Amino acid sequence: MLGDGTLQVGKGAVNANFKTEQGLEQKKYVWWKYKIFRPWVFTPPKISYRYTENRIKYPKSLWFRTVRHPLITKFHQLFYRDGKKIIPSNVEELLDPLALAVWIMDDGHYGKITRIIDISTYCFNLEEIRLLQNAIWKRFGIAVRYHSDRDKGYRLYFNQPETSRVISIIYPHIAPSMLYKIGFRNPVTTGSHVSYT
Repeated sequence: MLGDGTLQVGKGAVNANFKTEQGLEQKKYVWWKYKIFRPWVFTPPKISYRYTENRIKYPKSLWFRTVRHPLITKFHQLFYRDGKKIIPSNVEELLDPLALAVWIMDDGHYGKITRIIDISTYCFNLEEIRLLQNAIWKRFGIAVRYHSDRDKGYRLYFNQPETSRVISIIYPHIAPSMLYKIGFRNPVTTGSHVSYT
């Protein structure tokens, strides 16, 4: 929910469902998520199509949606207010290494030169940014800073030592296709073992 996930209670529905969607270049990541949510999903990921100005159809993204369920509705009540995604006041309780890993895989970026991780948090206001800062500090003992990205909003970022600590925490939860999000770009095969540099 901190990243690309959305929750929705459809018109006339009682309960919410969860949807995730990524560009086709992230299709392995979508399938990784699907395996986690599979008990909640009736159909496998589907391709979403768009049209060019000349009305030519082309594949744009891959997505799946869960069933509607009261448990998902509870998360909708936490993360939405008046139809807008928010950061709940108890986010510290919900933030664990897997949640942090998915958040960074969704909206994070690893700087090849700076060697730091930053996270796009444009949809959150300054009060929510500070709430996230506090939650990360209390939950992991890691300081995270923020900066204003022109008129887009705010981005969170970790300095180099903090980035190293974040990577050590989330590495076991990173999907293989998303290792580049934490700076592991080049697979190296030695015998039957594959490592990343």
